[in-house]
Amino acid sequence: MPDIIKLLSDHIANQIAAGEVISRPASAVKELLENAVDAGATSIALILKDAGKDLIQVIDNGKGMSATDARMCFERHATSKISQIDDLFKIQTMGFRGEALASMAAIAHIEMCTATAEGIGGQPGLGTRIIIEGTQVKLQEPCQQPQGTNIMLKNLFYNVPARRNFLKSNTVEYRYIHDEFVRVALAHPNIRFSLQHNNVESYNLYPSNAMQRITAIIGSGSEKKLMPIQETNDFFSVSGCIGKPEAATKTRTGQYFFINKRYIRNLHLHHAVVNAFESLIPKDSHPVYVLFITIDPAKVDINVHPTKQDVKFDDDRMMYAYLHAAIKHAIGRYNLSPSIDFDLDPQIASLSAVQQPFTAARQAEVASQSYLSNVFREKGQAHAIERGNSLKHWQEVYSIANAQQSPSEPISYPESLPQATPTIPSLAQQYEPDKGLYAKQNAAENTLSIHDSVLAAPVKSGLMLIHIRRAQERIWYEHLAMQVKHNAPASQQLLFPVVYHTSVPD
Repeated sequence: MPDIIKLLSDHIANQIAAGEVISRPASAVKELLENAVDAGATSIALILKDAGKDLIQVIDNGKGMSATDARMCFERHATSKISQIDDLFKIQTMGFRGEALASMAAIAHIEMCTATAEGIGGQPGLGTRIIIEGTQVKLQEPCQQPQGTNIMLKNLFYNVPARRNFLKSNTVEYRYIHDEFVRVALAHPNIRFSLQHNNVESYNLYPSNAMQRITAIIGSGSEKKLMPIQETNDFFSVSGCIGKPEAATKTRTGQYFFINKRYIRNLHLHHAVVNAFESLIPKDSHPVYVLFITIDPAKVDINVHPTKQDVKFDDDRMMYAYLHAAIKHAIGRYNLSPSIDFDLDPQIASLSAVQQPFTAARQAEVASQSYLSNVFREKGQAHAIERGNSLKHWQEVYSIANAQQSPSEPISYPESLPQATPTIPSLAQQYEPDKGLYAKQNAAENTLSIHDSVLAAPVKSGLMLIHIRRAQERIWYEHLAMQVKHNAPASQQLLFPVVYHTSVPD
């Protein structure tokens, strides 16, 4: 019987690996951008044609590669990031396994020019040019190249027509590329990024801080809906921003998690954030957040998926508890969660809220007195918040409630406040019933107020119910309509125009 087991050729093995690492143009963009970041570049440009199907070009000013490194980087399992197995458990760079470039070389036409600061033979500005087609090196020669790397991928999946046929439209594929570009740009605000698609520039992001980069990508008017967050404990540190409840969206766009500047997806951490917003946003809405978590690389395993977007933690419960407490602390600090004060009359509270705005000093005072704010600052107690003595005098709640709800003591409003409900004579004067439904004098004497919202008055045909608020709105409407009919109402123009900013369309 002849032998049937044989080794695959390098060309077929690279094409199989490409199916795992490079599934669409966005996957190639992600790998090339991360390589440029690892090279120490301060400026990275991404140029696309036809959503990356015809051209993906990445230009950076990193440290570049020598002639030997330029040839070796396209070999499988060639890497400069690890030298022993223990290095896998303390990875701090973006790429490290050396499979991406070899996979790209198997399914695309590649042209790369790269040069180091010293150049070739001690001649700065002299680099190496390599052309590869289907894992075969067609050309390698010296070329003029400033420090950095310029790599171009042309005709992606040219030799795998089945894979190319399964690609989506240019609009969909560009949306995937856009998402990968935004993730890398958010994680590295100190690097300049630019994106050009079909000779149209979509982004030109200059070096800035994290908050400026977030607002530049999400929208220049979004800073009013974002709250900064900065917490540090013995386990990890988290920074970034979370959206206010009014910034919640119907889709999960605008949700980013970064572990040591690497974008990840983790349902466990996502649930911690969503649970912190419980009862603040509708159930069918999703919070907005951009969170950067810094943790010891030995406590997280990022080598569990080829795309390195799924990670594992050595203590998932601790991560969940600390992150949930950090989000709760930020919400409490900005007084976004509702609170109940049993010592304050709700009628007076609703009226005084109009006259006394919530100032910054009052906001800081409330935040400093928050039980979550105090407990979170205690070492090792972020995940075990105790209620304290908030129910020490619980019996007083009933006595206060009984005193407020006593029908023998009607609620009195301050004389300085305007009367919120219209008077009976004003309603009777505005309403002229047909066929003499009732007399004005009897209406004023026999009218009954129900819960200060509805008026009940007897008429010949039965009982008339008048909604006070809607009746007053009708009176105002008739008054304004009369003004518009007889003379043009006065209008005031804005001194400065209002500019509305949106994010870059896909």
